[in-house]
Amino acid sequence: MPPTSQETITVDSSMILGFDPGRQKCGLAVMGIDQTIHWHQVVVASQVIDSINALCEIYPISLLVMGNQTTSKEWLQVLNEKYALNLDIVQVDERNSTLEARSRYWQIYPPQGIHRFIPQSLRKINHPIDDIVAILLIERYLEKPKDIDDLQA
Repeated sequence: MPPTSQETITVDSSMILGFDPGRQKCGLAVMGIDQTIHWHQVVVASQVIDSINALCEIYPISLLVMGNQTTSKEWLQVLNEKYALNLDIVQVDERNSTLEARSRYWQIYPPQGIHRFIPQSLRKINHPIDDIVAILLIERYLEKPKDIDDLQA
């Protein structure tokens, strides 16, 4: 769950919410323009809208960046029609993001003990990494040259 509004959060600029849409679970991440990660978590799909609303109350989120593959059309419709979020929504290409997230996982959570000696390709990640995909989607957006061809929802 997102942090409570009672927690002190120091933020100097607007934030970007990353959203990796899925059928059963979704990844969410909040990142500053300076690419500082402030929050990330995998959320059950049925709780995504509540989580997004809570995050928007806590952080000064000005943009939602979401993947353009699995269930993105359905989620985009829900975000635009059913819930009147005052956020701009941009879709980015999420091809190969899961493979990239597996590699990033080991950078964020390096293996400990004898697991350090097991090649990365043989290590197993025992929980979902959709939140890391959400981080990567924000990074892809920030790295992409901004032009008129951006897919604005």
